[in-house]
Amino acid sequence: MRRAAILALAAGALIGAKPPMRYQPDPSSVIAAEIAFNRLAQEKGQWTAFRATAADDAVMFVPQRVLAKDWLKKQADPPKSVTWSPAIVYVSCDGNLAASTGNWTRPDGSAGYFTTIWRRDKKGAWKWVLDHGDTLAEPRPAPDALTGKVATCRRGPRPDGPPSKDAPPPPDESLLWSADVEPGNARRVTVRMWTGQEYETVIDDRVKAR
Repeated sequence: MRRAAILALAAGALIGAKPPMRYQPDPSSVIAAEIAFNRLAQEKGQWTAFRATAADDAVMFVPQRVLAKDWLKKQADPPKSVTWSPAIVYVSCDGNLAASTGNWTRPDGSAGYFTTIWRRDKKGAWKWVLDHGDTLAEPRPAPDALTGKVATCRRGPRPDGPPSKDAPPPPDESLLWSADVEPGNARRVTVRMWTGQEYETVIDDRVKAR
């Protein structure tokens, strides 16, 4: 009886198991996430929006690097939020990672740029894992229309034999990002995209020491 019960539980677990979610690399979904993020900031408050859309391990710079959720929970929303709009979005081949960059404007008229790294959570929703930016004397030139680019696929080696339909896909390394902090809270945020032959640096933000 005990063996039968164990077998029944195991069978139930197998029936209930689902293959890992796989997504199409869709830049428009990232653009929609950015637009919704900005709208939430205008309607509910700047830091409220950042808290609602951050991944648990998200980081930001204030100007030192901090775990976003720890810092954000102590922040009160300003009377008016900064506004922003993405200019270009880069998405990994597997559709799970993305980078967006564009311009922002404060209520006082000052302007700057931002770069945000997005990652899908277990439910498929986009959550930001890194947000950073800096002020500019003049906004960066923006394209007439929002642009989306998808990286060429670059996956790790597959195991020998036919792949299982329930097995997770090999790691996708088509979109890579880094955030290096230097003395004086200077930093460099880079995003590189696989073109099929090499990695092209598509974002290279450098913030001077404060």
